[in-house]
Amino acid sequence: MATTSGTADTSMPDSSTAAGAVGLARGVELHPRHDQAFPTLTPPEIERMRRFGEVVRYKDGDMLFETGKPGPGMFVILSGHVAITQRDGLGHVTPVVEQGAGQFMAEIGQLSGRVALVDGQAEGDVETLLIPPERLRALLVAEADLGERIMRALILRRVSLIQGGAGGPVLIGPPNAPDVIRLQGFLTRNGYPHHLLDPEFDKDAADLIARYTPTPRDLPLVVVPDGTVLRNPSVSDLARTMGMIGHIPKGKLYDVAVVGSGPAGLSTAVYAASEGLSVAVCDSRAFGGQAGASARIENYLGFPTGISGMALTARAYNQAQKFGADIMIPITVQSLDCGRDDGAFALALDDGEELRARSIVVASGARYRRPDIAQLSDFEGRGVWYWASPIEARLCKEQEIVLVGAGNSAGQAAVFLAAHAARVHMVIRGGGLGASMSRYLIERIEATPNIELVFNTEVVGLEGQPESGLSGVRIRSRLSGGESAMEIRNLFLFVGADPATGWLGGCGVTLDRGGFVTTGVTADGETASALETSVPGVFAVGDVRSGSVKRVGGAIGEGAQVVAALHGFLGDTAKPAL
Repeated sequence: MATTSGTADTSMPDSSTAAGAVGLARGVELHPRHDQAFPTLTPPEIERMRRFGEVVRYKDGDMLFETGKPGPGMFVILSGHVAITQRDGLGHVTPVVEQGAGQFMAEIGQLSGRVALVDGQAEGDVETLLIPPERLRALLVAEADLGERIMRALILRRVSLIQGGAGGPVLIGPPNAPDVIRLQGFLTRNGYPHHLLDPEFDKDAADLIARYTPTPRDLPLVVVPDGTVLRNPSVSDLARTMGMIGHIPKGKLYDVAVVGSGPAGLSTAVYAASEGLSVAVCDSRAFGGQAGASARIENYLGFPTGISGMALTARAYNQAQKFGADIMIPITVQSLDCGRDDGAFALALDDGEELRARSIVVASGARYRRPDIAQLSDFEGRGVWYWASPIEARLCKEQEIVLVGAGNSAGQAAVFLAAHAARVHMVIRGGGLGASMSRYLIERIEATPNIELVFNTEVVGLEGQPESGLSGVRIRSRLSGGESAMEIRNLFLFVGADPATGWLGGCGVTLDRGGFVTTGVTADGETASALETSVPGVFAVGDVRSGSVKRVGGAIGEGAQVVAALHGFLGDTAKPAL
């Protein structure tokens, strides 16, 4: 029993096209679901697909697609053979698999036309049916049974890429370095394959370090497939260099722009795009939002054995792309302009571009609150965490850790981390969990022997040096006022939430005292639709909305509900996107 003190999945997402990912590793036949991941199409199935593509022929030695370059679409091989090889930025070329007649080459990133992760070269004369991304999405919808098989294969291939660490960038640096963890977290949360080399043990990595002589501040080095070497890049620089971020077509006017790709934003994207609206989605970090941090959600409808937040939102992410939503990550929205003469809204983006849409859905969510603790920012990424993934769990192996929070996300994180840490001290400001946590989680925590519940207590201080990381925390009883110190190297914070609404300043959208978006009332005090803000055409859903339930199920429901309001605003005869 927990002691009390008084004081996965197959749904990985986007990012690269292609053709490439058809077999990952040196023995695709060993894939646990090989027949599903690498099916051979029958002649009648290929005939059904012909209306979606065109026949393209290649000569011996021609490249069908190349690592790091946008691929033209999904290839169905009609005759001949194509050799798939993996090429990384260090100059290593590794044979992966050979594809023949009846097989197709693509992975989940091809739905949005991202760059290829591997090379495909014709061996002899090759005839293919080339299906571009927009026609591939049409095929998946029009040919339900065949589309289901193809979609499953695309997802499983991306999963293989991630699990095998094939394709994508090479990170070079100490595994526990804060900036290594930062970049690994970004790539992992976005479902992008990558691998890490420790220069202490890997000769190639050590040679590269010697060649570039980086300072400690320059690590990690990141080598992208074209050989470009980045010195400790920001996530935006890394994403742009690798072609992760899609480009906004010049002059395009979307029907709806969604800001935020958590459960509410993804739900909006799926339902709006499936009903024919042109949809753009922006997010500054990764899809999934706070829900992506949930190690296991067991009370979401339809998943009796539970599902991780990452897996659940990855499914929605793939689904939104299937219906044609343009998802741009990482892109930060800096401001909203509601006063255009043409009636359109304009989002100013951090890359200097502008995204125009006829309506806006605010789904930017809320972020875990940073408690008022001295030097907190100095230790973020150096022992202070707001996310509990396998990356952070690795750092806690056989250690005692402190976790602060009393909500469902805190409970899920505590149970997950307890499987890795020696002991989890769960610090709670109040005197119980019943008011803020689901009963099934409370029972799970109480049944976990290495979780200690510390009630009526708060963290008031941190110890250590920013360069070397956190070494301890000070806690204080809210009943007696007494303080004590704990030797702790990892502190997890899941406390409260601050709405991400700073970008709405000056556009006329009304916020409540806490900064959450108010809905259902116009600027003149008249009644509006339940999810519409004080600015007509701007809607809010999910955690960012004042009065929302702050649960994954509620956020997804609001995302679906807002689509009816969007249709009402845009009109039954919505103009096609330019």
